[in-house]
Amino acid sequence: MHVTVIGAGLAGSECAWQLAQRGVQVTLCEMKPEKKTPAHETEYFAELCCSNSLRSDQLENAVGLLKEEMRRLGSLILSCADATRVEAGGALAVDRHGFARMVTERVRSHPNITVQEGEVTEIPQGEVVIASGPLTSDALAERLGELLGEDTALHFYDAAAPLVSAESVDMNYAWMGSRYDKGTADYVNCPMNQEEYDAFWQALTTAEEAPVHGFEDGKVFEGCMPVEVMARRGHDTLLYGPLKSRGLDDPRTGRWPYAVVQLRRDNADGTVYNLVGFQTHLRFPEQRRVFSMIPALHDAEFLRYGVMHRNTFLNSPRLLDRYYRLKKEPRISFAGQMTGVEGYVESAASGFLVGVETARRLQGKSPVDFPQETAIGALGLYVSNESVTVFQPMNINFGIMPPLDHRVKGKRNKNAELSQRSLAIIDGLREEVLA
Repeated sequence: MHVTVIGAGLAGSECAWQLAQRGVQVTLCEMKPEKKTPAHETEYFAELCCSNSLRSDQLENAVGLLKEEMRRLGSLILSCADATRVEAGGALAVDRHGFARMVTERVRSHPNITVQEGEVTEIPQGEVVIASGPLTSDALAERLGELLGEDTALHFYDAAAPLVSAESVDMNYAWMGSRYDKGTADYVNCPMNQEEYDAFWQALTTAEEAPVHGFEDGKVFEGCMPVEVMARRGHDTLLYGPLKSRGLDDPRTGRWPYAVVQLRRDNADGTVYNLVGFQTHLRFPEQRRVFSMIPALHDAEFLRYGVMHRNTFLNSPRLLDRYYRLKKEPRISFAGQMTGVEGYVESAASGFLVGVETARRLQGKSPVDFPQETAIGALGLYVSNESVTVFQPMNINFGIMPPLDHRVKGKRNKNAELSQRSLAIIDGLREEVLA
């Protein structure tokens, strides 16, 4: 049994480790140090290019749950992170270089892993896992385009709008409806009067933007209009764009409001909503501050902030199954940010699942059923959910997991119960997964 893993980032390293731990011979291909992307600095595997934080370590937070699931199931990345952690309150932060060095040493020393340095420009024969990351080299990206279809399969995105949880929208200040009452009432309409809009516009036009890193493609600003840039073109510009109220009758007044922000469902369950037309380049704290000025979003839970940068990811709901395998050619799997998972831990989790399931398939074993009630399962099911019509990268969040079957008072208490439900399932699967 042999598998080629392309890319030794968080996902590729985790995947290679899980395969090797199950007796599979692995060739791990990594183009560093021969060639680096502009985001990378060292020769180490699993290099953390941005923050040294793997985010919250609390079980009341979905990423905290995902980390605990991976700990219990033998994750390499979590083992190394815990061993190199630094004080960061309730977050799991690591010594950046110590962490990457430890991952590299453990992967390189595994008897079932052979590291092959140099750029991969063709998709190898046999079992392959592609974990080459959001800045996949041009040559490999071209091969993937040929395999998957340039026009529909491989996407370069410029901007994404924020996502909020449906339950955090205050419907006392909003209503469900469609423009001119055409079609079904699929949109949450969040009105603003003139005074509210004026304050919002002033805050939006003066809010602080995120810095543009050198490796990002400046052309994104030509092809995509951030909401704050649009606002700076004039006080009324948004009123003729994403905040247009024409055709939207407020049931409380029977009239069109001064301005309306529309929220569009982002998943089939209706637990996650997208701020329509709100692609943005603002800093994350600024997004929370400014967008929370919209009355219906005064206490909104942001599941993902808007971002703007060069990225490469697959239209995964059309291409991949819940185990991140290519539907039309199951010998090929994908892992990491290329699949549309967002974040360090999420990338590692996808690599974990691919490694476990590829090994089981090669050994003639049935797949492990990670249900949607688990963070690992929910992430894979979201990425492969064909009902997601406009697919964008996603962090793990409780909004993509089924709700509890009973009411719990308080968000933290509810999330804690969701985590306990998940971990009970994980403990029941542990022997099967580690076999």
